[in-house]
Amino acid sequence: MGSSGGDGDCEYDVIVIGAGIMGSCAAYELSKLGQTTLLLEKFDFLHHVGSSHGGSRTIRVTYPELYYPPMVLESFKLWEQAQSEIGYNVYTKTPQLDIGPSDNKSFLALISSCQANSIPFQFLNQSDVTKLFSGTFDLPEGWTAVVTELGGVLKPTKAVAMFQSLAIRHGAVLRDRMEVLDIKKDHNCGVQVFTVSGQRFKGRKCVVTVGAWTRKLVNSVTGMNLPIQPLHTSVYYWKVKEGKEDLFSPESGFPTFASYGEPYIYGTPVIEFPGLVKIALHGGSFCDPDKREWGRNSVVDSVRSWIELVMPKFVEAGEPVISQDCMYSMTPDEDYVIDFLGGEFGEDVVVAGGFSGHGFKLAPVVGRVVAEMVVVDGEVKGVEMKHFRIGRFAEDPKGNAKEHGDNQVNSL
Repeated sequence: MGSSGGDGDCEYDVIVIGAGIMGSCAAYELSKLGQTTLLLEKFDFLHHVGSSHGGSRTIRVTYPELYYPPMVLESFKLWEQAQSEIGYNVYTKTPQLDIGPSDNKSFLALISSCQANSIPFQFLNQSDVTKLFSGTFDLPEGWTAVVTELGGVLKPTKAVAMFQSLAIRHGAVLRDRMEVLDIKKDHNCGVQVFTVSGQRFKGRKCVVTVGAWTRKLVNSVTGMNLPIQPLHTSVYYWKVKEGKEDLFSPESGFPTFASYGEPYIYGTPVIEFPGLVKIALHGGSFCDPDKREWGRNSVVDSVRSWIELVMPKFVEAGEPVISQDCMYSMTPDEDYVIDFLGGEFGEDVVVAGGFSGHGFKLAPVVGRVVAEMVVVDGEVKGVEMKHFRIGRFAEDPKGNAKEHGDNQVNSL
């Protein structure tokens, strides 16, 4: 079987719509299971207008929620397996440092989650942090820290290319510049997928992994209004003060890090641009993914203030040297949506979206889960799928209740 022509005579086992990291991982896992798989992408492959591009994403096992750490532990193994299969690396190991006010509910929940999931970690005071990270972090009064060895940096664009290459090796067909216009039920085959350019593809099953476009596509196909809100965000790279650059390298033990409280800040070592450290805010402003305000730096002041508070001796807090645009796909509870679309499609269409700015690290697990949903009739092992149901928003518009209170995202 192969890609269909305009008459749509050919049939695939699975059609995956959206070739970011989630769709690429899904196509890889499906093709590895022997499914004839078609992966469609609206833009060019490896484009920079979604959520899967750039030079770094963090991977961390520390989460306030109990159900993400086991997924991250599996994901570490799957990243390693994919690297071994392709023959090059997309993951750089570092410690993960989490800091924040000692009474912050999310930070306290993170500690409890580590304990419940048997994640090895250490409590650190200011003296410990200074010794371990060469004085680069200055904890404010009343703050504390925990560190784990289970952290690191992933190379996003390189990782997407890796999973696409592996999918091709296993027989998947990849087509870019294929914007999907509609999905229709086919009672003989399963589904038909129609593109803006007039092509039609038939598949037994369909997987929708279109990131910030999820709400638009699902609404146009079914009329359902999934509460997945696109956010435009900016990622900043700041100049490390002269003579201090080596302290911020992975080789020197500099960590990936997250700072809890208001604002929620995260960062990575100097790994993309010489002498520049990535420090950014988890959040952004509501946007239409097709009508974005490129170059909008609405959150830079919050990041600058954090640098002046926590890293004043080591990072220039004037203006970021580089700013890169990205997007989040936010759900009200910041938990994912991984479920069957239902309705007339039943279990023929799977939707995976709403990854809320913390999904990249878990893409290999999401790919595995989606493949099992498609191939094993929804029977998924090792993941608590109840947290990712579409139906939770009908039960409560806020989604899953969180014991640690408000979510961490900053939306403007």
